[in-house]
Amino acid sequence: MSISGISSTALSGMRAQTTRVSAIANNIANSSTPGYARLNTSLTSVESGGVQAVVCPTASDVDPAAELTDLIEAEQTYKANAVVFEAGADMWEMLMSIKRD
Repeated sequence: MSISGISSTALSGMRAQTTRVSAIANNIANSSTPGYARLNTSLTSVESGGVQAVVCPTASDVDPAAELTDLIEAEQTYKANAVVFEAGADMWEMLMSIKRD
């Protein structure tokens, strides 16, 4: 996998977690709304590398504790992908400086 591939994979992970956080926020905001259908985010691998998030309504009720746990997990996963993205950018910068020299 190339450095740009690493960066794009990490970026797709950050985008997926952003989508997940949005669904969680919707669930928490609408937890007391009658007839609200809880949103569930499914993450799937993309053949070219990375991950895709798909949000679908479910028949289950909103559990605030579960939503907060999911939010913490999404935050940690986002941060991990951000570290990988930065490492890829640093590697790219280092390679470009070697090439210039």
